[in-house]
Amino acid sequence: MSNHAFLSPSSSHRWLNCTPSAVLDSKFENKSTKASEEGTVAHAWCEHKLKTILRRRSDEPISPYTNDEMQEYTDLYVDFVLEQFNLSKQNCKDPLILIEQKVDFSEYVPNGFGTADCIIVSESKIHIIDFKYGMGVLVDAFDNPQMKCYALGALKIFDRLYDIKDVSMSIFQPRRDNVSTWTVSADELKGWAENVLKPKAELAVKGEGDYCVGDWCTFCKASVRCRARAENNLKLAQKEFRLPPLLTDSEIENILSVIPNLTKWANEIMAYATESAVTHGKQWSGFKVVEGRSVRKYKDENEVAKAAKEAGYKNIYRQSLITLTEMQKLMGKATFEKVLGDLIYKPPGKPTLVPNSDKREEMNISDAKNEFKTED
Repeated sequence: MSNHAFLSPSSSHRWLNCTPSAVLDSKFENKSTKASEEGTVAHAWCEHKLKTILRRRSDEPISPYTNDEMQEYTDLYVDFVLEQFNLSKQNCKDPLILIEQKVDFSEYVPNGFGTADCIIVSESKIHIIDFKYGMGVLVDAFDNPQMKCYALGALKIFDRLYDIKDVSMSIFQPRRDNVSTWTVSADELKGWAENVLKPKAELAVKGEGDYCVGDWCTFCKASVRCRARAENNLKLAQKEFRLPPLLTDSEIENILSVIPNLTKWANEIMAYATESAVTHGKQWSGFKVVEGRSVRKYKDENEVAKAAKEAGYKNIYRQSLITLTEMQKLMGKATFEKVLGDLIYKPPGKPTLVPNSDKREEMNISDAKNEFKTED
């Protein structure tokens, strides 16, 4: 058995909405990225810290990606899991906690399996907790298909041993200050599996069904060359863009809603074409590879300092404070708050126009006006 299922829980949001994408995606090489490697290491730290606290055998992860920030965020995850575990003890004398638990939901998805970061089982409830180290895409637990697949696998293990009535699913995404939990009845979850998951998976494993474009295209390896996505985006590009005063409010709102996807797609096309030209020697008609802009750098800072001093220049160094994270690590959280708490502030972020689905609180428009320059 490979480490990842063909119809994996993590990609279920995509193949449930665009069933033929699973087969199309599989035709492309699965390349590791810095973000994915960091995520793997962060998950390893989460597992190690929890197992250590629970007095289970574990080896400390060793990786160049390990840093103070990762330690801080994985500590927060461990605190959250232990908090949920202690809460489960209020309704169950001896709840069960499983770390990095393999689950199988092949009853609904061909060869369907995965690994749940944490599962807490009490007398009538299962709680699935998933750690997300990424900060690019905000992940919500509400009706999350990845979490529901994990939950189905957990039910398969424990449904006969416990009288499970409800399943809670939590996403812990510390780098986005995002923690969300959604609860559904076990019967409703099984109904979704039979009526939605199973028939969609049967189409996906055969590469059948209709191509459908949406936010699930983000992590599809075929997205750059996908014809359905290109046709969808080109429809917008073919619109006649005029100055905003000539457009209705409704037209501007429609354009605002699709610009992020169009811009992202255009950037991905450019990145793909550039990589093909540089790495594989691909010739694109009407285009050429040139050297990009660069900035001057010192060859050897020690030699530069020596030469400058010999020439009579003394004020050649700049002194600055260590970062907030480094300072807190140096002092410890309690001392840091006591000594520097009143001297730390977080400036307001630049006003940004986002969809209503964004979870951030709406900004006071009178404050935002000061950030925008308007013509008299």
